Amino acid sequence: MGAIALKLVEKPSAAASGEAAVQAEVMEPEISTAAKSVPAAAQNVGGVQPGGKQSLRRGLAGEHLGEFAKAVIPPLCGMALMIGLWALVALKSGAIPGPGATWDAAGKLFADPFYSNGPNDQGIGWNVLSSLQRVGIGFGFAALVGIPLGFLLGRFAFMSRMLDPVISLLRPVSPLAWLPIGLLVFKRADPAATWTIFICSIWPMILNTAEGVRRVPQDYLNVARVLALPESKVMTSILFPAVLPYMLTGIRLSIGTAWLVIVAAEMLTGGVGIGFWVWDEWNNLKVEHIIVAIFVIGIVGLLLEQMLLLLAKRFSYESR
Repeated sequence: MGAIALKLVEKPSAAASGEAAVQAEVMEPEISTAAKSVPAAAQNVGGVQPGGKQSLRRGLAGEHLGEFAKAVIPPLCGMALMIGLWALVALKSGAIPGPGATWDAAGKLFADPFYSNGPNDQGIGWNVLSSLQRVGIGFGFAALVGIPLGFLLGRFAFMSRMLDPVISLLRPVSPLAWLPIGLLVFKRADPAATWTIFICSIWPMILNTAEGVRRVPQDYLNVARVLALPESKVMTSILFPAVLPYMLTGIRLSIGTAWLVIVAAEMLTGGVGIGFWVWDEWNNLKVEHIIVAIFVIGIVGLLLEQMLLLLAKRFSYESR
């Protein structure tokens, strides 16, 4: 009976193992199928199918193209409108050269912009450089005086109350009104024009720098007071970094005003410069050259302003 019982117990074990073998055979295809489906699922992570990548690239390219069109098409339309109105006015009046004649004159001027046949007969390139030199000298002196003075006005209330009436009185005066004073003092036209640039450039630097100092958080100054920092350290380590964006705004406004004034000042003083060159071309009745000079003055002013805008963005905390 013991042997028989042993056989009876072993038979169910054999049957159970057979069922396990059958189940293993049945599960193996399912596991294989699931394993084969893993790469396909991995390819669809994020819901992007292989065919959808191309459509995604096309969508991004379309967005970039749309942004480019929005940035380029409106200015081109504006320029086309200006040239069209210019051509229409030239056609109706007959005295103003049209775009075609001006373009031909510009080609001849820029074929040799740096010729020199004497002090009163020089190419347009030399005249532009002479004007930029006067602007640079006058602007540099204005920065040396105006920026430190703006720091003092913003830092000390007594100095601000003392000089505010003087600045309010002198700032509205036209820069050309100071030109005779410069001629009287310096006895020469060139430094008198530089003096005019100095006067017109200094006010935006003073006012913007002083306003930047006033907007420095009081907590910064309280910390400096607790640390017993000297005034020179407060100026260089706390005020200067905080005021730099305001200071650059004043510099940008000043350079635009300086380039605007130098043309008028050179018309009155003579010599070499884009303003004198415009007046000389008017005396020679070369109106197309005057129009070329207008575009040159505008392009140079635009380049100066854009350079300072890029510099201001570089030091602006809001753009970071």
